[in-house]
Amino acid sequence: MAFISSRVFFLLFICLAASSSLVSANFYDEFDITWGDGRGKVLNPDLLTLSLDKSSGSGFESRNEYLFGKIDMQLKLVPGNSAGTVTAYYLSSKGSNWDEIDFEFLGNLSGDPYILHTNVFSQGKGNREQQFYLWFDPTADFHTYSILWNPKHIIFSVDGTPIREFKNAESIGVPFPKAQPMRIHSSLWNADDWATRGGLVKTDWSQAPFTASYRNFKADACVVASGKSSCSGSAASSSGNQAWLSEELDITKQERLIWVQKNYMIYNYCSDSKRFPQGYPPECQMA
Repeated sequence: MAFISSRVFFLLFICLAASSSLVSANFYDEFDITWGDGRGKVLNPDLLTLSLDKSSGSGFESRNEYLFGKIDMQLKLVPGNSAGTVTAYYLSSKGSNWDEIDFEFLGNLSGDPYILHTNVFSQGKGNREQQFYLWFDPTADFHTYSILWNPKHIIFSVDGTPIREFKNAESIGVPFPKAQPMRIHSSLWNADDWATRGGLVKTDWSQAPFTASYRNFKADACVVASGKSSCSGSAASSSGNQAWLSEELDITKQERLIWVQKNYMIYNYCSDSKRFPQGYPPECQMA
């Protein structure tokens, strides 16, 4: 009975979080389609689509660069047989020592679940993968995928439920993304050499075009322009609430994080002893 009550509470928490309203930004103002030869389209101020066919995928990026922020985007993923496709939604800086915060959605055969792949790069070093199944069909409707990035940690959330926390571990020598402004990027592309069952299942091009949809983008964030942040000096005082800059997981969200990781996590680099026979990366001790 206790388990049932816990599960009901969890689902109620998700429903309330998912139903909270978002004040969305204008896609025409916020993003540029960067590649795809017409396969990426801004259909109206609050709806954008990316498509993939045998000739090409497509992608977009934000016009703004951000240095810390709380970023929300609603996605509806490629339905049906999406095997071989990857929908990537991430923050990234430039250069050989780049920082990056990744959501990647690995497609699968009809009826099999998507895999949500997450990663964090700092100063060009990644290899910090955690993967999850979702507790819903991400192709049936839009769901909110969020990144909270502040000086203390990075939190990945789905419909307001945290699924991963990457803590600032500079005190033990692990670089943390805190100095390089990042743009938001997204792309839909063919990765059938690895995306589904290690590349065993190939993209079925008879199902093309594959389409992912985006809406309700929201960024409460520090915008960097000409080397200056909107969160510093007089700009900060006029930009409103910046509580997210010091936001942490409260008890309820810590419990949700534990619940999701116990029930839906399918890979964690911090427990892959075959990959790290000489010992886990140092940040794993802070998990």
